[in-house]
Amino acid sequence: MSFVSRYADFLPRPQRDVEADLESFAQLLLKWNVSQNLVSRETVGEIWPRHIADSLQLLPLIRAEDRHIVDLGSGGGFPALPLAVALKGSERAFTLVEPIQKKASFLRTVIRELGLPARVVVDRAESLVADESARFDLATSRALASLDVLCGMIAPLLRPDGHALLHKGREHPQEIAESRLAWDFDVVNRASGTDDSGAILEISNLRLRTS
Repeated sequence: MSFVSRYADFLPRPQRDVEADLESFAQLLLKWNVSQNLVSRETVGEIWPRHIADSLQLLPLIRAEDRHIVDLGSGGGFPALPLAVALKGSERAFTLVEPIQKKASFLRTVIRELGLPARVVVDRAESLVADESARFDLATSRALASLDVLCGMIAPLLRPDGHALLHKGREHPQEIAESRLAWDFDVVNRASGTDDSGAILEISNLRLRTS
């Protein structure tokens, strides 16, 4: 698990404990995936490099002040659950938003069995509205929607100084351009460490265009 060791400086507990919990998560995912479409059949044999490592690459981008984290369209738990495992013991709290009850049951099972600092909200991301006192420091999402749609979901949920870390595929340059028709934001575009054509987009200062 060399990809875990590269993030050793970001782990608040021993690496071996993190690896053991990630292995337990992977086994639960494989068990539930037999009856549910948590990850595609084509990638089920690549859970570690394709899904877990892909999620963990966000660790260096999470700020010290990112205490309350929301993950939209959590599905099989990526990237939120690997991150919650890695950051267990750091006083961070995760909210996973997933509208499909069966997938939400899987997420709750993992959270309960691994004792993760997380909760599940069974709702559509578009319907989740946080009041001002309950907004989030960080939003994450992986393979949920186009960037312009995500901006609409994320904007009401972030604190004024909050940011988003979004996994995006090969169409991300076009998505950025299209999103700027309706939204103003700052973006840092980082190449994905697990997908040659993908990117991690860090979005901040997100607001609707006024003209």
